[in-house]
Amino acid sequence: MASRATATVLVLAALICAAQSTISAADAGGLSRGFHAASCPGLEKIVGDLVAETFRRDVGVAPALIRILFHDCFPQGCDASVLLTGNNSELNAVPNQTLRPVALDLIERIRAAVHAACGPTVSCADITVLATRDALVQAGGPHFDVALGRRDGLAPASQDLVDTLPAPSFDVPTLISSFGNRSLDVADLVSLSGAHTFGVAHCPVFSDRFAPNIDLNPLIDPLFARRLRAKCAKDVPQGTVNQTLDVRTPDVFDNKYYFDLIVRQGLFKSDQALIDHPDTRLLTTRFALSQSAFFRQFAMSMVKMSNMDLLTGTQGEIRQNCAVPNRRVEGIETANDEGHAAAM
Repeated sequence: MASRATATVLVLAALICAAQSTISAADAGGLSRGFHAASCPGLEKIVGDLVAETFRRDVGVAPALIRILFHDCFPQGCDASVLLTGNNSELNAVPNQTLRPVALDLIERIRAAVHAACGPTVSCADITVLATRDALVQAGGPHFDVALGRRDGLAPASQDLVDTLPAPSFDVPTLISSFGNRSLDVADLVSLSGAHTFGVAHCPVFSDRFAPNIDLNPLIDPLFARRLRAKCAKDVPQGTVNQTLDVRTPDVFDNKYYFDLIVRQGLFKSDQALIDHPDTRLLTTRFALSQSAFFRQFAMSMVKMSNMDLLTGTQGEIRQNCAVPNRRVEGIETANDEGHAAAM
């Protein structure tokens, strides 16, 4: 009898320890799913409603938001620094000049609605992650839980950090190194590349696939290359012609991007190379064969990426305009205008 009671106590103790461990993991780094539960209970509904409304008008807002989140998190962490405007802002850097105003404006409109309902308690960084998750779901992608509590950065990332963003011309070893430098592994690389299953690109970004001649490294479907070359011949002025990243289901988040790679219709060199390299071939093929496997890994990789190098606690600030810091940082010029909404 005594041994049974002792065993029960030990089991209870183990359960308590496990629960405490789970809570600690959820709150690691100052983030938790219920971070805004008391201060802004209607947060997720406000975000979801505005995302759904915008998605109904423009399905392109979903890939636009994912691109903004990636371009924000990868250089110096998810601190909404890419949203800042000004002469030396990240938005003025070449990789970010084509970030879509519709998505930048949506983030600011959500910020205004959330702060009107709850006061300045939710950061632009948290809003960006939530809006991206909800837009992904609207487009057919996986839902994943988002831990909250991020704070906004006071200044943009330096040009050196922005230059760490992976380029469409990268080969697989360079991609693996680039992602690895941000503590993202090969599974993260292959799954996050799958975000190219929707959205568009401008001709100058992929012209190396067919100019001056069809580039066979990596191999491209010749007919696809000729079509790209003919289409981009009409790109006058340069940057006005778009090409869908996924030729099969360009507006839906699914696994058809990986089919494109199998039939040699990947738009970027960095995409097409994934099916050839031994370090990425098996996982790329698996995602082509199983959308559920792709979705599971993509959700995990998005959570991992959105938790990189965060500002929490008393670090940073809660911006009262996503495009403008509340207080100035010496030597950093940022905008004094009304932000993204004023530019629409």
